[in-house]
Amino acid sequence: MIQEDKPTAARREGRPGIALTVIAACQLMVVLDATIVNIALPHIQDALEFSTTDLTWVVSAYTLTFGGLLLLGGRAGDILGRRRVFMTGILLFTFASLLGGFAQEPWQLLAARALQGMGGAIASPTALALVTTTFPEGPERNRAFGVFAAVSAGGGAIGLLAGGMLTEWLDWRWVLFVNVPIGVLIVSLTPLYINESERHPGRFDIAGALTSTAGMASLVYGFIRASEDGWRDSGTIGSFGAAVVLLMAFALVEARAKEPITPLRMFAERNRSGTYVIMLSLAAAMFGMFFYIVLFVQNVLGYSPISAGVAFLPVTAAIVIGAGLSQRFLPVLGPKPFMLTGATLVGTGLGWLTFIGTGSSYVSGVLGPMLLFGLGMGLNFVTLTLTAVSGVAQHEAGAASGLLNATQQVGGSLGLSILTTVFGTASRNEAEKQVPKFLASGTAEQKAQFAKTHQLPAPWGHEVLAHGIGTAFLPAAGMALLALVTAAVVIRVRKSDLEALSGTAGPAAG
Repeated sequence: MIQEDKPTAARREGRPGIALTVIAACQLMVVLDATIVNIALPHIQDALEFSTTDLTWVVSAYTLTFGGLLLLGGRAGDILGRRRVFMTGILLFTFASLLGGFAQEPWQLLAARALQGMGGAIASPTALALVTTTFPEGPERNRAFGVFAAVSAGGGAIGLLAGGMLTEWLDWRWVLFVNVPIGVLIVSLTPLYINESERHPGRFDIAGALTSTAGMASLVYGFIRASEDGWRDSGTIGSFGAAVVLLMAFALVEARAKEPITPLRMFAERNRSGTYVIMLSLAAAMFGMFFYIVLFVQNVLGYSPISAGVAFLPVTAAIVIGAGLSQRFLPVLGPKPFMLTGATLVGTGLGWLTFIGTGSSYVSGVLGPMLLFGLGMGLNFVTLTLTAVSGVAQHEAGAASGLLNATQQVGGSLGLSILTTVFGTASRNEAEKQVPKFLASGTAEQKAQFAKTHQLPAPWGHEVLAHGIGTAFLPAAGMALLALVTAAVVIRVRKSDLEALSGTAGPAAG
C-alpha cells in the first residue's frame, strides 16, 4: 500500500480536465476489461487448451473477485485515503494484466484474472468517490458525473472493438498487455493532479468479504464441475457443501459485525430487495449471452475477431437507446413499467436464441435477439439503479448502489456457471449422436486427429457447439422470467417516491 501520513494536495492545481481524464481512464480500463477479453476467448481457448466449460473461469475469476471485494474497496478508500487506495488498485490491476499476458498455463491466466478483479474492486469505487472530492458541488461535479457515466456505458463497446483489433492484428495476449501502459500513465499522473481525501475512522469487514467471495466461488465451481463430472461427483457435492457453509458463515458475520460490508438491513425494504433479485437475474443472463454468442459467431459462423466485435455493436446501441428512454420517461411513468417491459424483451430475445443452430446466420439468428435483449437491458439499468437508492439515507446511498453493482458481477458469474452446466450436458449428449456420423463419413486424417484430441472437426463439431449453446439459453430465458415475476409481484414503488428517485439520479447514474 502506498504510504502517506496525511491528506496532501496535488502539486498542480487548476487542471480539473486532466484530473477527470485520469479518473475516467481508470473506469474505462476496468469496464473495458470485461468485454475486451470476451472477444479473445476462442483464441485463448486454443492457445492454452481450455475446455469450453473451463473457459468460463476466464470471465468468472475476474467478476467474482471484482464483485466480492467491491464494497471492501470502497470502504478502504474512506478509511485509508481515496487517492492512495486508487493508486494501489491501479498498480495491482496493471501488474495482474502483465502477468496474464505472459501466462503459459490455464491456471496462470486464471490467477492473473483474479488479481485483476481485486485491483478493479479497489480502484473502481474509489474512482467514483474521487469525483466528489475533486470537483465542487454544482454544475462542475454534474458534468464530471456525466463523463464518468458515459465512459462506463461506452467502455463495453470500446472493449469489443479493441479486443477484436488487438487479437486479429497482434495476439490475444495484447488484450491484457494494453492495460500496462495505461495503468502506468494513470499512476504517474494521479499524485500531480488529484488531491488526497481526508481519512475517516472505520473498520474493515475482512471476514465478510472473504466468506462471501469464497462462498460464491465454491458455488460457481460446483456448477462447472457438475457440467463435466456430473451431479454425483464427490468434488461437485463437496463444492456445493462448502458454498452452503461459507455463505451461512457470511450471513452470521454480517449480522454481528459493527460495520458490515453488506448491511443486511438493505434487504429489509421490499423494493430494494426486489431490485437486487432483478439485477442478479438479468446479469446472470447477460454474461451468459455474451460468452456463448462470442463462441458462436467466431467458432460456428467463422467471424474474425474484428468482425465479432463489430457484430456486437448493435446490442450496445440498443442498451444506450433503452437507457435514454428510461431516463427520460421514468419521472412520468415510474420504474415498474420499465422493469416489466425490459424483462419481457430480455426474455423474448433469450427465448429466440434457443433456436440457434448451424443453419442460423447472423441476421436471422443473432441480430434480432440481441437487439431485443439490449433494449430490455437498457430499460432496466437506470431504473434499477435509481430504485435501489430510493428511500435510502444520503450516507447509505453509496452502500445501496455499491451492493447493486456487486450483485451484478456476482450474478453474472453464477448465471454463466449455470448456463455452462446445461451447455456441458447438452454438448455431451449431442456429441454421442455426432460421433457415429463422423466415423461413417470423416476422412482418415480427420479420424487420426480426433483420436489425439477427442475434438470433433467441422461440421460435426459445429453441430455439437451450436446445440449446446442453444440449449444453454433455456435457463437464461428462465432467469429473465424470474426477473419479470419479481418486478410484477415484489416492486411497489409509489408515485410519491419519484422525487426521491430524481434527487439521487446524479451520483447513482455514475
